[in-house]
Amino acid sequence: MTGFDLTKLLAERSGERYELHTRYLNHQLPRMLRTIGFDKVYERAEGAHFYDAEGNDYLDMLSGFGVMGLGRHHPVVRQALHDVLDAQLADLTRFDCQPLPGLLAEKLLSYAPGLDRVFFGNSGTEAVETALKFARYATGRPRVLYCTHAFHGLTTGSLSVNGERGFRDGFAPLLPDTPVELGDLNALERELRAKDVAALVVEPIQGKGVHAAPPGYLRAARELLHKHGALLIADEVQTGIGRTGDFFAYQHEDGVDPDLVCVAKSLSGGYVPVGATLGKDWIFKKVYSSMDRVQVHSASFGSNAQAMAAGLATLAVMDDERITENARRTGDELRTRLAALVDKYELLHEVRGRGLMIGIEFGKPRSLGLRSRWTMLQTARKGLFAQMVVVPLLQKHRILTQVSGDHLEVIKLIPPLVIGEAEVDRFVTAFTEVMEDAHNGGGLMWDFGRTLVKQAVANR
Repeated sequence: MTGFDLTKLLAERSGERYELHTRYLNHQLPRMLRTIGFDKVYERAEGAHFYDAEGNDYLDMLSGFGVMGLGRHHPVVRQALHDVLDAQLADLTRFDCQPLPGLLAEKLLSYAPGLDRVFFGNSGTEAVETALKFARYATGRPRVLYCTHAFHGLTTGSLSVNGERGFRDGFAPLLPDTPVELGDLNALERELRAKDVAALVVEPIQGKGVHAAPPGYLRAARELLHKHGALLIADEVQTGIGRTGDFFAYQHEDGVDPDLVCVAKSLSGGYVPVGATLGKDWIFKKVYSSMDRVQVHSASFGSNAQAMAAGLATLAVMDDERITENARRTGDELRTRLAALVDKYELLHEVRGRGLMIGIEFGKPRSLGLRSRWTMLQTARKGLFAQMVVVPLLQKHRILTQVSGDHLEVIKLIPPLVIGEAEVDRFVTAFTEVMEDAHNGGGLMWDFGRTLVKQAVANR
């Protein structure tokens, strides 16, 4: 019998976590965490909270970049995984049809009228890769349009439709895809006239900066695309599964009927990676047009029993606990209370978003003293002020948040969809205190800002 003991291994070596990462994984991650004071040691997690060794709780307003929609360790999802492991299913034989993938596809499609079939992969970027391949094959065209500032993943195909240069630099040649501005229908139509466009892939709300597509844009874009023989791909990897207060974000707008929809993140229940590409029947039938093409697109771990069980349990919780409605209600409350602070604090420029996907943008202040400090930060590196806000939220108030993107003065809130009034109160109180400190013009916050400036200058 093997002598492997996971509990013993973690007890003996968990204290080496940062050293192990530095030596064997991405060595820049521990360096970055230490620089901004995020090198915490979390011992356990439950719901929307982390806990350190002393039992202090930390409020999670990041949810693992949106993965933990149900929070951590939801008992229903956890039990489903125990059950599927105990069942000892004959999984991934490759030469049978297990029931769980069909059941999850059936349930997932019930939220998306107009879509007929599902391909299951393992991640968001894989869901996007699938959509790109299917769109190209179904239309017989090579080019895909994407929006500036978009984020669709970091594998090569998804990177080709990534709107941020910082992610793309050094990885050329990529696929010959073309950016258009989110909301610019004229630019879209100009590109479509070339008759080589397979699809437009778009986030209904962009994760970078939290910018929603303008009202009417998705519907009008779909009409233009279909007029020119192209498809609409909705990337709902972060916005889907209830995040924005509807099950899918494209459903906020009447008359939007995407040809392909990409989902992942929250569908996992926070446990087993699962991605899914939902699509029209005719697209799937064209890709899988004969028995010779039965494996023309597949994934080694796609549709595995653990992932399917986690997805089914997640969707059951979404329904039973009315998670989407909670995201809408709680998100409206949080956004309204934060927006009320805009007139009070001159460094606070705008609060936007839908449901529990909220962007807090900072901007140039009016008063001379604050303006000089703001200019100092902007000269060193855009985005430093937002980082100055994120750090005291964690260090002083034990709230984990993120800057919405490189060189952006925006904080993005994507908490677990299970948060309620208590978490809203805690965040608004803490954020208000941080804003007070920032506008007082002194103290530890601006001292940290000077440290960030020195670091930014040194890295040039």
